[in-house]
Amino acid sequence: MSTFRMRTARVSVVGLAAGALILTGCSSGGGGDAGGVSKDDAAKQQVRYDFGDAAASKGPAEPIKGAQKGGDLTVYQRDSYAHLDPAQMYVSDEGTMSQLIHRRLTTYKRDSAGKYTVVGDLATDSGTPSKDKRSWKYTLKDGVKWEDGSPITSKDIRHTFERQFAPFISEGPVFIQQWLAGKSGTGYRKLLPDGPFKGDHLPDKTLETPDDKTIVFHFKDPQPDLPYALGMVGYAAVQKKGDTKEKYDKKPVSSGPYKIASFKSGKSMKLVRNKEWDPNTDSVRHQYPDAHNIQFGVSFEASTKRLVSDSAENQTAVSYNNQVDASSMQSVRSDPKVKKRSLSGYQPYVGKISLNMDRLKDKRVREAIAYALPAQSLLQAFGGSGGGELAGNYLSPTVAGHSESDPYGKVKNPQGDVKKAKRILKEAGKDGMKLTFAFQNSPEWSDFSIAAKDNLTKAGFDVQLKDIVTDTYYDQIGKVKNKYDMYHSSWGADWPSAGTVVPPTLDGRQVQDGASNYSHYNNPKMNKEMDRISRIANADKAAKEWAKLADKILKEDLPDVPLMYYKQIQLYGSKVGGAVMNDVLSSIDPTQLYIKK
Repeated sequence: MSTFRMRTARVSVVGLAAGALILTGCSSGGGGDAGGVSKDDAAKQQVRYDFGDAAASKGPAEPIKGAQKGGDLTVYQRDSYAHLDPAQMYVSDEGTMSQLIHRRLTTYKRDSAGKYTVVGDLATDSGTPSKDKRSWKYTLKDGVKWEDGSPITSKDIRHTFERQFAPFISEGPVFIQQWLAGKSGTGYRKLLPDGPFKGDHLPDKTLETPDDKTIVFHFKDPQPDLPYALGMVGYAAVQKKGDTKEKYDKKPVSSGPYKIASFKSGKSMKLVRNKEWDPNTDSVRHQYPDAHNIQFGVSFEASTKRLVSDSAENQTAVSYNNQVDASSMQSVRSDPKVKKRSLSGYQPYVGKISLNMDRLKDKRVREAIAYALPAQSLLQAFGGSGGGELAGNYLSPTVAGHSESDPYGKVKNPQGDVKKAKRILKEAGKDGMKLTFAFQNSPEWSDFSIAAKDNLTKAGFDVQLKDIVTDTYYDQIGKVKNKYDMYHSSWGADWPSAGTVVPPTLDGRQVQDGASNYSHYNNPKMNKEMDRISRIANADKAAKEWAKLADKILKEDLPDVPLMYYKQIQLYGSKVGGAVMNDVLSSIDPTQLYIKK
């Protein structure tokens, strides 16, 4: 998914997340942006993917020219993984790693020309819909197994989806649960309150598994996007007999080409070959390196320096998600030798400050914050034009329907309008008001928090900064009863629709611990409008309506302050082959990498 532990509707990723959006994946070049990546490149990401048939879904994956088996890959990651249970995964870095250990009914296949197709992963194809798209049938491939050698059956898939309703599953996507229940918001929980763990199951009229190979989903409304949703890591298969409930989050059972040999949270993870994975069942993944040795706690700056040096073990090293740090951005882009070992592109994420509307009830206070915040400081913290561009609204340039609106002047006045903020706060009678601003304790967000505090203080606020460890940051701000007034979040589309941006982050019926409506925004009028747009079958028409609604919410209610649209540059060692930017993950694709001999 992305480089900064972003939440996303992306396969995800995102985490992805994540996001059936297309990046250019080109090497970074000169000019005023990341590798010449422009708005035209972002617009190319607004396409919808084809749904592949059985031939497109058949393994093995297309061999990578020159690839060899063997060797250990070193992987530098800033953040450890808070979750390994796929149902709890909805941030970008977990989504990237998950490609190696978790499989799902569908996934995204990239051909050698960079074209993407939704294909069957565990399933034989991307799905067979009924005429009205209210039912979808899937058949499992022959020979798909868990790491213990037992076959993956429809019983495992039924269990995977039924456990999504259990109370302890709170961090992942909720699209399919809502579709199965025919309910918006958290109403889906009532369909199967304890999941399958007390002997209850979804009825056949909702989820049908007539034999070991067949799964049929039945929805109350047409769901033409099901193949996209099933490709999210949050819906990856969970072994029924190996499900240890909450403990599964630390020791899941692998279905992918690698399995977890060891995991020391905050320190390291070792992935080794899963001998039960059959390449003939997988049209997407490879198993080239013997192992992936992941080191946690390596900052953007440290990983950049190591990969630029290209010395010793750094030659066979990469980061799945760390991007080039701000201080190194220019030197990386101007050194031809380093530049040829780089990838760059737009990410689908919008960086924003979420305003806790349970605590900040007065819109004038939220306006004062919005006008005061210095978007330029955030952009600089991430490396200037190589790391992103200023954002005026909630929809990334990679999402259909994006416009150039800028109601709070974050593009026009990137340093912030402190005078206007001060005037609004004074008129509201809130001069001297205390604000608690929570942020990830990474260099980028630490730098921004200082600049933001300075502007907010000048505007008349009394600001308290609260840093949170990056690994569990989203778990902390995701608590409805958190004690913070404002905190940053980043969100990207799960597939090519703003319908995977607006409802997940702004539907008031989705406010619950672990959900992505971080501002706790709940406007019944806007919720109703989301339901209306969700039923529009024409994708182009829906895109325009989502954009209008997103701007309306921003102008009228201001639950979040948009600041930045992300780009990135990533590096890899000179003895690493197969490095490509995966547009779905918004990161280097770990399943394509090999060690050059």
